[in-house]
Amino acid sequence: MKLPVPAFLVAALFLAACAPQTSSNSASDKDDKSGTLRVWLFQEVGNDPKQKVVDSVVADFEKAHSGTKVDVEYIPVDTRAQRVKAAFNDPESAPDVMEYGNTDTAGYVRDGGLLDVTKDFGAWPEAKDTDPTARQSVTVAGKVYGAPFYVGVRALYYRTDVFRELGLKPPATLAELASTARAVRKAKPDLYGLVVGGAYTYGAMPFIWAAGGELATAKGTSYTSAIDSAAAQKGIKEYTALFGDDNCPAAKCAGFGGNDTVTAFAAGKAGMAIGGDFSHAAVEAGTVKGKYAVVPLPGATAGSVAPAFAGGNNIGVLKSTTHRTLAVQLMEELTAKKTQAAMFDAMGFLPTFKDVRDQAAAKEPFVKPFVATLAAGTKFVPASAGWSGVDSSLVLPTMFQEVISGKKSVAAASGEAAEKMDAAFGAAG
Repeated sequence: MKLPVPAFLVAALFLAACAPQTSSNSASDKDDKSGTLRVWLFQEVGNDPKQKVVDSVVADFEKAHSGTKVDVEYIPVDTRAQRVKAAFNDPESAPDVMEYGNTDTAGYVRDGGLLDVTKDFGAWPEAKDTDPTARQSVTVAGKVYGAPFYVGVRALYYRTDVFRELGLKPPATLAELASTARAVRKAKPDLYGLVVGGAYTYGAMPFIWAAGGELATAKGTSYTSAIDSAAAQKGIKEYTALFGDDNCPAAKCAGFGGNDTVTAFAAGKAGMAIGGDFSHAAVEAGTVKGKYAVVPLPGATAGSVAPAFAGGNNIGVLKSTTHRTLAVQLMEELTAKKTQAAMFDAMGFLPTFKDVRDQAAAKEPFVKPFVATLAAGTKFVPASAGWSGVDSSLVLPTMFQEVISGKKSVAAASGEAAEKMDAAFGAAG
């Protein structure tokens, strides 16, 4: 999940004695207190600002730990799966500390690659201010396997000039969202009312959650799909009903993903779009600059906010590290409040700490609707290693597209999706 210095927090970067030594769950019997720590972080589209923040953290860390060197490598996001798999299989090639997508947590834990840092995280003073959903994204079966690095959520972008011309107000409910979208399309047939995508899973999820549905339910340490429940089907119907000539024609929009919807809005082709805080730079660079605003995506009732998927990245320690104590301390410094504040300034990454987010919103007004969305309560994908299979095999986009095309009813498509999800969850154990 990706976006696009002076930090605005004065808090100290380092916290004394922040990582108790609990080496028993490490695959290595070593806990060297000096030497080289290898770190893998994701390569951003514009990586220099991120690198400057990281370089500052690394310089302070090396100064505080005599005889220690930190070697940071920025790896491409698109090829991370192969690199990480190889690292898990060959400790000699593995980093000590690694950035990873928060939906990858459960799979990496199943593969035995991440270190259990439950005690360390619990003893870290800053951890108490971590957003609950961000904390959930590093938690599997009650144990913590990393620290949240940043979070990303989506809200409703809308054209202020179009709304002003047509005498429209930002919708207060999902029902009003649909009627407003159709009003825009009717008045301006060259625009999508609300641009939607049949392959835009994270744009569709709020409709399911707002209707009271869930993707899956936990049973002990395993999951059972709930995508075919009555509530979930209601949300699926509301979302797929937006694909039509009166809003976003199926022939065009069924294949759209999240990037496509944001691109269409930025290019002035839509009255509204569901986009992330990380979409801000792209919209600002488009033809709608100065002619749009953002509000939380409304929920089922007036005054409510549709639950958004909380994406983002985490930083964890690999189980194979031979520098457990140092690696955990570095993980904490890379995800500390001061670092997250600097990353917001540099990259626009939303902090995972509520107090740091509030200061970011006070500093940059565009952040406010996304912070409000987070405050209203967000959701996460099932913490199962099987989710990666559900995601990679396009189970949910296929379900949406089958309904949009008219090939299957909501009941039939969601029933088949549930069977596929259950198979993936079952295979994961």
